[in-house]
Amino acid sequence: MLPTTLRQTRRCCQRRQYLKAYFATSSIPGADRPPPRKVDKEKFNFNPEVAFSADVAQEHLSYPLVTSNDLAKSFTAPPTRVRMLVRDFIEDALYNPHYGYFSKQATILTASGEENEGFDFSNFKDTTQFEAAVARRYVECGSLSETDGPGRQIWHTPTELFKPWYGQTIAQCLVSEYLLKYFPYEDFKIYELGAGNGTLALNILDHLRTNYPEVYDRTVYTIIEISAPLANVQRTRLRRAGHGQHTARVEHRSVFSWTKTEHAPCYVLAAEVVDNFAHDLVRYDIHTLEPFQGLVAIDAEGEFIPYYTRITDPLVASFLSLRQRVKRQPPLPWYLRTSPLRRVYSTLPLAPNLSPPEYIPTRQLSLLRLLRAHFPRHRLLLTDFSSLPDAVPGTNAPVVQTSVRGIMVPCKTIFVRQGYFDILFPTAFEQLRDMYEYILDQPVGTGSDPFHPSHARLSPSAPDTSPLSLGSHFFSPSSRRSPLDGVKSASGLPVGERRSSVFSHAEFMETYGDLDKTRLRNGENPMLTFYKNVKFLF
Repeated sequence: MLPTTLRQTRRCCQRRQYLKAYFATSSIPGADRPPPRKVDKEKFNFNPEVAFSADVAQEHLSYPLVTSNDLAKSFTAPPTRVRMLVRDFIEDALYNPHYGYFSKQATILTASGEENEGFDFSNFKDTTQFEAAVARRYVECGSLSETDGPGRQIWHTPTELFKPWYGQTIAQCLVSEYLLKYFPYEDFKIYELGAGNGTLALNILDHLRTNYPEVYDRTVYTIIEISAPLANVQRTRLRRAGHGQHTARVEHRSVFSWTKTEHAPCYVLAAEVVDNFAHDLVRYDIHTLEPFQGLVAIDAEGEFIPYYTRITDPLVASFLSLRQRVKRQPPLPWYLRTSPLRRVYSTLPLAPNLSPPEYIPTRQLSLLRLLRAHFPRHRLLLTDFSSLPDAVPGTNAPVVQTSVRGIMVPCKTIFVRQGYFDILFPTAFEQLRDMYEYILDQPVGTGSDPFHPSHARLSPSAPDTSPLSLGSHFFSPSSRRSPLDGVKSASGLPVGERRSSVFSHAEFMETYGDLDKTRLRNGENPMLTFYKNVKFLF
């Protein structure tokens, strides 16, 4: 049964490689119609695995343009006869409350032991023995969640593998800065985005209650969770561990629908969350390097028809503009970086008229804007994958995979049956850092501008007069952000927040972790050597 099912799943994934992809020009109706453009009928996109055409069927262009929010409200099954941005397709496939992947397929591996206990690392001779124990745990979880067809996956996080020590490392990082800057004048407010089983929140709160009781008494930990089943698990575990409503809260909603404003200093924690943030697909004209946005139409039979139009989406345009302002260039292949090379390349037989695909993290940009608007005095701690194996073709491309009875099956396209496949992206941390700091460092406006300092809650220890009369950069070196009026640092001077830095997984663990707790008998330490493709932004 297993070999047959596996072959069927592979055929399903491979079949999707041969979808038609179109380059739409002047045939788009209504508001999506770009300016007229001359089309060279002798030029067409070519790829040995994809059939391309220069024209889009009018039937497909007549489908209504929908968003993931529209689909979440109106569809209880994957839609047909619609079209949408690639970003909305990915978001719908992952997060639709009725058929999305996280609504029905994802299972998080939990280490053996009691509620808040994990592996006893001192019992393992070496890494090989530890990996064998992890594999046995996979088998135990798999026996509880096997399905006959593709879909349900078991995936592990460092939080679960190294609990409670990984969570205590995160806690130590946050509490160290809180004690230095805000205690005892401000509450210790933490917002965690997408908390999974709630293990990280439990480990952090337990560590504070045991080692920093005075800080724990002032702690308000809020989880923002889009998945209803996971939100229920988180509430149950937190209450069972004795963390009351005043200390630990769970908000069941998407972070992108967040409307409250936190004026006090706070910490925003995103641990392995942005890898599942939807991306947009762009390609560039090989003659002019004009960017085109990717869309997909879904016909009556559920087949996917990708096509490209001039940029009309404001979020895509904003991302490309911001990337240019932070002096990050489009990641073009070498043969498209200069005009002479592009001319030569365009004359080759069967040369495509668009560059290879690039996936841009537009939802990450939405998150950065939301943090600035609703958490004006936050500090962000973000950790995720910086690279991933077995990705689909393209720059910054995702891994698209499903599981059949514990066997992972990767695919070569993002256009797969919604809800049955995990779609996860790597994060370009240096680019993310530059964009994040640029957004936070923009000059504030006046009046109704939500970023104006008058909307920020001033520190209880702030002076009555404005220290910024000397100039916003009088005390602030280039390694710090512009200070907020009325908000001073621990030194008593109006020094802006320290700018974020990028750390490798091992660097962060060595700085804040208690490495003796995860050291094996032969001296190896899997909390340092595992997850080499993970980075931190803090």
